Amino acid sequence: MTNDSAAKSFYTVLLLALVCSALVSGAAVGLRPRQDANEQLDQKKNILRAAGLYNGQGDINLLFSAIETKIIRLSDGTFVSKEEVDPNNFNQLKAAFNPQTGKQLPKQEDPARLNRLEKYSLIYLVHQNNTINTVILPIRGKGLWSTMYGYVALAGDLSTITGVTFYKHGETPGLGGEIENQDWQAGWQGKKIHDNQGKIVLRVVKGKVKATDQDRAHRLDGISGATLTMNGINNLLMFWFGEHGFKPFLERYKTKEGIGG
Repeated sequence: MTNDSAAKSFYTVLLLALVCSALVSGAAVGLRPRQDANEQLDQKKNILRAAGLYNGQGDINLLFSAIETKIIRLSDGTFVSKEEVDPNNFNQLKAAFNPQTGKQLPKQEDPARLNRLEKYSLIYLVHQNNTINTVILPIRGKGLWSTMYGYVALAGDLSTITGVTFYKHGETPGLGGEIENQDWQAGWQGKKIHDNQGKIVLRVVKGKVKATDQDRAHRLDGISGATLTMNGINNLLMFWFGEHGFKPFLERYKTKEGIGG
């Protein structure tokens, strides 16, 4: 074919596209193990932050060795044995906790807008003096633009929040994206999820919580200009501490002495 042949130009472009596609595909496959490792490391870092065990310094894997990873059935809150699901098998965990293999949620029972719910959940336990003094739970729910992912840490009474982190979302930078702001997250510390009757009463309010508010122990500061994101936070709290979420687990293990008491 001549140098100015249309067919030659077409085949040149086609060959170039095939070569580039092969290179991109090979790079994606080759980098997948590293991406999985980085994903696991980032999750550990955020779990540690929620538990108050990481301040940006120290070996994450070493610090995480102090945390016990457990698996529970969301339906009844019972612990799952390693023979059923191994918490150290990353690929097995991804399959076991894939929402697409779980149950469909009725719209009226799905304030967090998850659509489907997995059968199991990971939880994380921090031991101190032979007792469990902190439980870290994964939470997620739809905000304005995205699904927001985070962890909430509870004291041994399984109602008082000791820390929270939101680490993955697509909310508007400077507005809803401020859920990543550590100063805002610090405002969760010491807040109570339930009232004396066990009802979920923790809420984000519009503006700042007033010092004179009698319910301030159950109220969180809102983020200005992020009303729909804040609604999403309220909705995910209602879901994950309700019947379909961690309520069965919390009720099963909540005692006056705390979990395991």
